[in-house]
Amino acid sequence: MSYDTSPSSPFPPPDPPPVPPHHAAPKPQRSQPSPSSPSSPSYPTYPAHPAHHSSPTPPTYPWAPQPQAPEPVRPPRRRHTALGRHSDLRVLRTAYRRQRRVATLTALGYFTLFLVLSASAPSLMTSRVSDGLNVGLLLGLLQIPVTCAAIALYEFTARRGVDPLAERMRRQTELDTRRAEAAR
Repeated sequence: MSYDTSPSSPFPPPDPPPVPPHHAAPKPQRSQPSPSSPSSPSYPTYPAHPAHHSSPTPPTYPWAPQPQAPEPVRPPRRRHTALGRHSDLRVLRTAYRRQRRVATLTALGYFTLFLVLSASAPSLMTSRVSDGLNVGLLLGLLQIPVTCAAIALYEFTARRGVDPLAERMRRQTELDTRRAEAAR
């Protein structure tokens, strides 16, 4: 059995695609047929491959951003916590609750008294105070000044008890915010 040494294609093989210079391997060298064996084919000989790295370094370009070294991790700073902040909130909540209760009970208490007297003591409500004015009508007309008094009481307790506490807490919060921004 003999092998045909003639090429199977009438055209020579195409040239390999261009390779960047840093990836190029040395070109294979074709060996010359020896004069002693004219019928033996000539095969290219390749040099030994260089050691292969697991991750090749990509080329660097002058316009590419250079990798930055990561910033060292700083331990977290202790945040300033005002002592008694929770107690301030508790005091503010209590003052506001008291303010609402006093104003609401003043207005609703008077109206409830008017309804209870109308239902349980009709004789008292129909008794005359003066010509054309009975007790029920007088108590009904007094409901408007009592509601105005409840509003005035609400404003008074707000100015006296709640607003100073809220203002003090607002100033403390602004101071804490400025301290936190300065610490950054």
